[in-house]
Amino acid sequence: MKKIYFLLCFLFISIFAFPQWKWQNPLPQGNSLYSVCFTDANTGYAVGCAGTILKTTDGGTTWTTYSSGPMNDLKAVCFTDYNTGYVVGNSSSSGIILKTIDAGTTWNTIYSGTTAVLISIYFPDVNTGYVVGDFGTILKTNNAGSSWIALSSGTSWELMSVYFTDINTGYTVSLNGKIFKTINGGSTWDTLSSGTTHPLNSVYFTDANTGYVGGSFGSLLKTINAGTTWTIDTNGLGQMGMFDSFYSIYFTDANTGYVSSGNIYKTINAGTTWTAVLTGTGANGFNSISFPDANTGYAVGGPGIIVKTINSGMNWTFLSSGTTSNWNSVFFPDASTGYAVGVTIGNVPVVILKTTNGGTKWTQILGVDNHNLYSVYFTDVNTGYVSGSGGGIYKTSDGGTSWATLSSGTTYYSLNSVFFTDANTGYVVGGQPTDMNPCGIILKTIDSGVTWTSTGINHVLNSVYFPDANTGYAVGGNDYMNSYGVIFKTTDGGDTWSELSSGTTHPLHSVFFTDVNTGYVAGDYGTIRKTINGGTTWTALQSGTSDYFNSVYFSTANKGYVVGNGGILKTINSGITWIADSSGTWNTLNSVFFTDTATGYVVGYSGTILKTGNGGETSVKRLPPQENSFTIYPNPANNRIRIITTKSVQEEILVTILTISGDPMMNDRFRYSNQIEMDVSMLAKGIYLVKIQTEEGMEVKKLVVE
Repeated sequence: MKKIYFLLCFLFISIFAFPQWKWQNPLPQGNSLYSVCFTDANTGYAVGCAGTILKTTDGGTTWTTYSSGPMNDLKAVCFTDYNTGYVVGNSSSSGIILKTIDAGTTWNTIYSGTTAVLISIYFPDVNTGYVVGDFGTILKTNNAGSSWIALSSGTSWELMSVYFTDINTGYTVSLNGKIFKTINGGSTWDTLSSGTTHPLNSVYFTDANTGYVGGSFGSLLKTINAGTTWTIDTNGLGQMGMFDSFYSIYFTDANTGYVSSGNIYKTINAGTTWTAVLTGTGANGFNSISFPDANTGYAVGGPGIIVKTINSGMNWTFLSSGTTSNWNSVFFPDASTGYAVGVTIGNVPVVILKTTNGGTKWTQILGVDNHNLYSVYFTDVNTGYVSGSGGGIYKTSDGGTSWATLSSGTTYYSLNSVFFTDANTGYVVGGQPTDMNPCGIILKTIDSGVTWTSTGINHVLNSVYFPDANTGYAVGGNDYMNSYGVIFKTTDGGDTWSELSSGTTHPLHSVFFTDVNTGYVAGDYGTIRKTINGGTTWTALQSGTSDYFNSVYFSTANKGYVVGNGGILKTINSGITWIADSSGTWNTLNSVFFTDTATGYVVGYSGTILKTGNGGETSVKRLPPQENSFTIYPNPANNRIRIITTKSVQEEILVTILTISGDPMMNDRFRYSNQIEMDVSMLAKGIYLVKIQTEEGMEVKKLVVE
């Protein structure tokens, strides 16, 4: 009776879905940030890829993370007053403009009428705004974003930045080195002579006549006559940053200004000379810089980099924290203690991360030599093994405080995966890919890594898993012209191995078994395959994507996850259907591990460490009821359904089908249609919830599948 009551309540409310994978490293998050804007010294916003919107109200000490949607790529943010702000970018199929009127608490899409990526936005007053982007796109609003009109720029090149000195006079710059100017509110645009063909990224004016443009290959231009002529800096910053791309320009007064690239430079004499005030950050580049006052400034970049100055750029403090190393593997010997290993980036030495509090804090512990690390496995809370490049195998007996180099017998192979069946018996697999003769290796120890015996394999191996002491599987494949997915099996504890028929030509990167007979492999081009007879036959599962999968893990017999370069997929029915589980990032993910049925961790590139505490399930927030606008027909159904509305739908519609307990089973996006068709034939008989989300809100309907 209680479940029925919950269902009835659920059907009459709207819901809002929140990503349930939370950032643990870097912090506050690890997506690239493209734009930053502060409304005062303490209140500011930053936006970036994967729909990321950050807000701080304490000068960057803490940040609240919002998501406008995992497919959104947000390029620029600006505010016209404390409460009213705009963000531009693109979704999977269109350019978008978002607006807030409550200081960033909620954001609504107010425009999605172009396929062009929207890159820059500027409001010369509270009502009049301009947006520029791909294909020479220029949009204008006269009513604070309620409506937008397309202006003719006269170019099809990508426009990167826009700035207006008054309501009618403005400038925009393009990737083909052109500068365009309007003096009539955008009705017409004249091409100015810039003197360069290098891509131009940013434009900023300190008064009606004096302006600056930054571009690639050290291009820095200045005008003192409202753009009639431009001088190329060849003595100051143009010499210092000749290989830099200048992404953002900001002046706090007529003489004091900053430009950002991989470094931040400052001038105190209107650009006559420039001084580097922040260098060597390891960031991929500072994409945007903003000063709410003469002393306080912020800059953002990737991955997740945020810095701040409170003394006019003399010193800078990192507001973001954590490492940006690429992590390949994660393992938890108990609920609190976990380890992540990765690869060297540039001159940064290889490190191993450890947490003792369930990932709340990760600490760098003693690393190894310059070999890249690919896999980690612990047999108890103190004893662990790491494998890596150059035949490297390392062991700790004191919880990672110290590591001993073990003799693997090879320096030729990259050792990609390590697995132990008990405290003494372990296996490592790897390979050495070459164009003509790829080869692999299987190593075994029965004395806790003191000695290893080897078995040669004619294929690169990427992952090994043993469901019991004697039965094990190793998977891999060759990535070159003889592309091949391979599965090997042993039933005698690794003494002999036989090749199974994988049924795929795509290389496989991960293997996992839920019992001795039931197992899964995952690999390139969306490959997920399943066996229920100990590997005798393998059935292709429909992932619905062509992404590359690097890791597969099941927390129960039914609930499993795959991660890769497209994020996280989840199944709750033993692989029959897979649905995207919003990770909140586009960073490539390499490894997934669960300590119980609900608590899981994912690691990947750019320092990514994510955690879920509820198995990645969607959290539900109750919102006020919305007007019923959609009907499902037929209902009950057994094959296909139609979702029909009498509304004039001019927006994207997201449809998610969930179980009664809230587990997502299917989702899809639709555009510009009053009637949507969906195939539900793969759903088991039962009662489901259909969540229909538009820009105006959400509705939840009941669906019966017979």
